[in-house]
Amino acid sequence: MGLFSRKNHFDVDGRTVIITGGSQGMGRGSQRFHAISADVTKAEENTRLLEEVTQWNDGQPPDIVWANAGSSHPTLFIDTPLDTLRSQMEINYWAATYLAHATLYLWLKPTTSSSKPEHTGTAAAKPRHFIMTGSVACFVGLAGYAPYSPAKSALRSLADTLRSELNLYNGYRRGHPEQGPAADVKIHCVVPGGIKSPGLEHENQIKHPVTKVLEEGDPTQTEDEVAVAAVKGLESGGYLITTQFLGSAMRAGTLGGSPRNNWFVDTVFAWVVNVAWLFIGPDMEGKVFKYGKTNEVQLPS
Repeated sequence: MGLFSRKNHFDVDGRTVIITGGSQGMGRGSQRFHAISADVTKAEENTRLLEEVTQWNDGQPPDIVWANAGSSHPTLFIDTPLDTLRSQMEINYWAATYLAHATLYLWLKPTTSSSKPEHTGTAAAKPRHFIMTGSVACFVGLAGYAPYSPAKSALRSLADTLRSELNLYNGYRRGHPEQGPAADVKIHCVVPGGIKSPGLEHENQIKHPVTKVLEEGDPTQTEDEVAVAAVKGLESGGYLITTQFLGSAMRAGTLGGSPRNNWFVDTVFAWVVNVAWLFIGPDMEGKVFKYGKTNEVQLPS
């Protein structure tokens, strides 16, 4: 996006949107109309979800799909049953992956008269958006998040990869307007921090004390605050979208090969954060070491 772009890049007026995981958290803060029950950890359920929405929408596929379902089980790695490690990957990575696969397969089909969204020309068609909800946990590894962080890190990597791959199909559409997909497809990854919800209350009941030490003072947001910040980032044309300042700082320091939302701000912010991490990193490592040195730690029996 441009340095000072004011264009709305996420126009939802008159469009059909799917949001999974709408019972609590950010999904509940975004939810509007029709509810469908589905187990999104199963590939076939994601396909059914899309088929049902398409039928409900008079044969037109949804314009925006938001893979928002997820949950966190913050416990120490060796204390976590293998079944829980697997289920955390299923809900936090595979659910979004299944939905992305089914959605993109539907959206990237060759153009037909019934699949064309409203537009006056190939370039003028409103883009379709596939959005994944990640977490700031993908930026920094914290003691106590081993069941959760790897799944969200994988999700961020998937978003980076799909964003690159979709250039292939979007480009083909420009060169073959009668054969290419009906509209461009854009990928986004929203990465909130702590959200005040029943899920967070449950997490705090099972977190190891050292995790609470590391998160002491971290800001939390209401469901609506996160939803508003996420949509604002989408409207600004953002790709990897944070919802509060701490998350933005974490993002700036770990962008790597991920696209920049704003090349100037992100570059300057990254310089500042990388210097700050010379002090923050050792401090966080020291807190974990100090906790182990001064408290009882349960070892495997």
